[in-house]
Amino acid sequence: MRFIDKNLGDPGLFPETAEVEKDAIRMLGELLAKPSARGYIVSGGSEANITALWVARNVAKKAYPEVILPITAHFSFDKAVDLLRMKPVYVGIDENFRVKVDEVEKAIGKNTVAIVGVAGTTVLGTIDPIPELSEIAVRHGVHLHVDAAFGGFVIPFLRDGGYKLPDFDFRLPGVRSITVDPHKMGMAPIPAGGILFRDEELVRDFGVKVPYLAGGGVVSRTLGGTRSGASVCAVWALLKYLGWGSYRRIVHRCMRLTLRIAEEVGEIEGLGLVLPPTMNIVGIRSSNPEVGVLSRELRGMGWIVSTFQDFMRIIVMPHITSKVVEVFMGDLRSAVRRLTL
Repeated sequence: MRFIDKNLGDPGLFPETAEVEKDAIRMLGELLAKPSARGYIVSGGSEANITALWVARNVAKKAYPEVILPITAHFSFDKAVDLLRMKPVYVGIDENFRVKVDEVEKAIGKNTVAIVGVAGTTVLGTIDPIPELSEIAVRHGVHLHVDAAFGGFVIPFLRDGGYKLPDFDFRLPGVRSITVDPHKMGMAPIPAGGILFRDEELVRDFGVKVPYLAGGGVVSRTLGGTRSGASVCAVWALLKYLGWGSYRRIVHRCMRLTLRIAEEVGEIEGLGLVLPPTMNIVGIRSSNPEVGVLSRELRGMGWIVSTFQDFMRIIVMPHITSKVVEVFMGDLRSAVRRLTL
């Protein structure tokens, strides 16, 4: 509340808040293997993804810019290509719901300015083969943006705990920008998204000049003009207070509960997993009863679950406890029994 009226749209008037943002970005950069990364705390993943493509388009300077997207990309990219007048080129996914690398390379053309890979898809939490996408991006000289809005606060800590997950961050030379949302698994209050760029060069000449301000060269580099310092300071305070050790313990607890749900789902007749969980998201198929019917039954019992085509999605966020999982699984079993009598 102390920082809610501090406007980062005018960092010259609030220089201390601007310094807090720089330190928050440094810590996020440390999480993503590059403390020297540059970036901003924005409203969320949508603004971050739009900003990344904005930069890629302007740096490439192509008359008819195209971006290659997996069909599992977040809907914010549909907004981005519409706003930025870019042509989306969608490519397919494999049986593990990861983008097909060979299709990505085949889709690259003279107008390609960016490739998008997802590290933690919205629906199932799967991770695209970012190392292979990085190689393609380097080989063809195009911008690789990684949407790790959800996975950015999960994958690093699972890797630390021995889970075998691929590199997805600035360790890979082709990765030029990353979206990471502190208001998801970072547990910061909404709004708090993050957009990070590999180096200063990408953002130095990017943005909109504000000629009527003193100096005439002040540049606005975010979609929003006015930005409350409250989001920045909340992110900074959480990162300082919790530290990587606490985040690691929280993520590992969420993953243990996720694997427990996955195991118990496999024991219920008529239910099954879409895939073994990559991170703390479970996709549940239902052959009997039909998944929409089961979802409505659960909603009537007080459980609100997302439904995608032929499966349900369960996200195990930090507030979920072992007791919550126990009660939910009991209700899930009861719902299946009632609907199959």
